[in-house]
Amino acid sequence: MTQVTCATPKQDIFLSLAELAQAVGHVNRLELLEHLAQGPRSVEELSTRSGMAFANTSRHLQILRRAGILKTERQGKKVVYSLTGPVEVVLLIKALGQLGEVHVAAVGQSLGTYYRVHDDKPPLSRDELADLIAEDAVFVVDVRAEDEFELGHIPDAINIPMLDLHQNLDRLPRDRRIAVYCRGPYCVQAYEAAGFLRSQGFDARRLEDGFPEWRALGFPVEAVGPAGREGS
Repeated sequence: MTQVTCATPKQDIFLSLAELAQAVGHVNRLELLEHLAQGPRSVEELSTRSGMAFANTSRHLQILRRAGILKTERQGKKVVYSLTGPVEVVLLIKALGQLGEVHVAAVGQSLGTYYRVHDDKPPLSRDELADLIAEDAVFVVDVRAEDEFELGHIPDAINIPMLDLHQNLDRLPRDRRIAVYCRGPYCVQAYEAAGFLRSQGFDARRLEDGFPEWRALGFPVEAVGPAGREGS
């Protein structure tokens, strides 16, 4: 990044924050951050998940790393990226989304014409879901990919990826409320899952955000597999 001399310490800070905002402020980099909010990923995995070319993915990741948002670890021949501050990054993107939903017409239009056509019911808040879990009054379904689920999930949730949901309806109770969640507030699969389950006669609602926001705001999580330990 270009070095600019500022007149005051406050301006120095604002300059650094502006450079940070510039690093985050790209559609592809925001998408990569959403994927990395689920857990560490190699460049190859991020390229596949985002649909971007490997070289383009690597370039965006390097920009984020130079800005201090990402760190790397070499695992064999692979370079694995992870967030330096998962909580701060998730909350930054959440705040950006809240600002956009209120003040940017295109964001509200997309939510209305694409997301809410799948599910127009009010979502469950995190506090509501936490209370339902404590009362054993809800069945929680994580519709992310299996490896994302293993990196961390809401306690007692079961994993049924969205593409497999229609084949696994017999695993779901019809006499209990069902809560579904995905990667974040703009993961359309949570909307699709909630709407689909209600069309099949289930009492289903989606969580207001996704797993990263749940974890970032201090709610309990579990993890399984080599990347995590149960009950972390």
